[in-house]
Amino acid sequence: MGEAQQLQPMTAAQYLESEPAQLEKYQYIHGDVFAMGGASRRHATVSGNLLTELDRSLEGSPCRVYIADMNLEIKKEEIYFYPDVLVTCDPGDHKAEQFMRSPVIVAEVLSDSTAAFDRGDKSTHYRRPPSLKEFVLIDPERKRIELYRRTKQDTWELLDIPPKHPLPLHSLELEIPWNRIFCNVD
Repeated sequence: MGEAQQLQPMTAAQYLESEPAQLEKYQYIHGDVFAMGGASRRHATVSGNLLTELDRSLEGSPCRVYIADMNLEIKKEEIYFYPDVLVTCDPGDHKAEQFMRSPVIVAEVLSDSTAAFDRGDKSTHYRRPPSLKEFVLIDPERKRIELYRRTKQDTWELLDIPPKHPLPLHSLELEIPWNRIFCNVD
């Protein structure tokens, strides 16, 4: 994604009221609103590949995968993000029109302009919902995958997925082949 442009501050209620009518996507963090830039070709390819593989693997399950146009609410903190890929198994989320609340997996595809934020504050906020079991960061330029997994002690462990090794998503009991995530990324 391109670099986010900050707009005028507003309340969460104002954001939620205005967001459906916007032509662009905006993220909301404690009153601050950021317009999101466009994605690179590699970013779009990796996001699409991950969506395709998850969608195929989850067919017939109570879980569904959503791509970057679905907002995620972290209500306690008044934060609304558009994850690149999100999986939820919550029936209430499947009926939601404006935002999801109970992700099991969130994935962000990194770009040079957003990598520091995605690994830092955004990562911290994403890991707050108790429903979240795994958080994935994918670097399409370096072809790297980082997997954060919630432990039984409610801490997070980081797994660097070696090249050519599958992405093990234990919360969904599936693995996604490395070459499928980076398919057509040249």
